[in-house]
Amino acid sequence: MKIAFVGKGGSGKTTLSSLFIRHLAATGAPVVAVDADINQHLGAALGLDDAVADGLPAMGARLPLIKDYLRGTNPRIASADSMIKTTPPGEGSRLLRVREDNPVYDACARPVELDGGTVRLMVTGPFTEADLGVACYHSKTGAVELCLNHLADGRDEYVVVDMTAGSDSFASGMFTRFDITFLVAEPTRKGVSVYRQYKEYARDYGVTLKVVGNKVQGQDDVDFLRAEVGDDLLVTVGHSDWVRAMEKGRPPRFELLEDGNHRALRALREAADATYELRDWERYTRQMVHFHLKNARSWGNERTGTDLAAQVDPDFVLGERVAATA
Repeated sequence: MKIAFVGKGGSGKTTLSSLFIRHLAATGAPVVAVDADINQHLGAALGLDDAVADGLPAMGARLPLIKDYLRGTNPRIASADSMIKTTPPGEGSRLLRVREDNPVYDACARPVELDGGTVRLMVTGPFTEADLGVACYHSKTGAVELCLNHLADGRDEYVVVDMTAGSDSFASGMFTRFDITFLVAEPTRKGVSVYRQYKEYARDYGVTLKVVGNKVQGQDDVDFLRAEVGDDLLVTVGHSDWVRAMEKGRPPRFELLEDGNHRALRALREAADATYELRDWERYTRQMVHFHLKNARSWGNERTGTDLAAQVDPDFVLGERVAATA
C-alpha cells in the first residue's frame, strides 16, 4: 500500500509517520520509507543520529540514474533526458517493487535497523547552496513522484511517504499516487485549515483521506475535531512520554509505546489495508497520464524540446500483473 502523511508544519506528521513505520516494521512487513519533505526529519525520527541522517543519499541528486533505470527499453522515450517527473511507464519501462533489489534502491535507499525490523529509507535531499534562489522544492520531490509512477506494490507491502508540509503537494500530481492519505491535524482552527484545503482539492480525484487528530488533550479537543472534519476523523493521539524520549534521542523499546498509541497505529494500518480492495489501476494510470499531459503543456515540452505527449502508451495500465511479467 502507498500511504502519505500530510499536515501543516508542526502538526506532528513526521513523528506519526515514523511511529507508523516502526509499527509496520515490528510486524515484519516490508517497508520503504520516503522523506519527501525538503526539511529532512524522518531519518532522525527513526533514530538516526544527525550525522548519519545528513549523509543519506539524496534522490534529487541521483535523478539521471533513476530516469535511466526506469526508462528501460520503452521505445516511446527517446532518452532519459526527455523524462520529467510525471513521465508514465509504458511497454518496456522498468517498474519498481517493494521487495526487490535494484539500482535505484542501491543508489538511493539505506537500511534502517529498528527494534522490530529493518526498513528501507529514501530521502529527497535538502536544498544545497547551489539551489538557493534558483530552484523550487519540486526539483527535489520530482524524483519521488517519478518512482511512485513506476511502483507496482502489492498486498502487505508498504511505501510510507512523509510529504511536504501544508497543501504544497497539490502543485504536482503526487497527491493522487496514494491508496490512502493520513492528514495530521491539531485541534485548532489552523490545524484543520490544511484539511479543508486538501479535502477540496482532492474531491474530484478519488483520494481516500483520513484525519489523525494529534496533540489531543481531552474530550473537548475530540469534539472540536469531530465537528470540523466529521467522519474523516479516524483516530486521535495525545501526549506520549515515549515520543518525548524519542525526540531527546533516547527512545525506549518500541513495545513500550503507550497502549493507546499502539491501538491508534493498528487502526491506521487497518484503514490502509482496507483500501486494497478499492484499488483501481486503470484510474490510477489515467490520473498519471492526465498530470503528465498537463505538465507537458505547461512547461515540459518547452523545457525538453520534445512532444512529451508521445511518451504516453495508450495500451499500458500499471498494475501488479504487469509487474509480475515485466
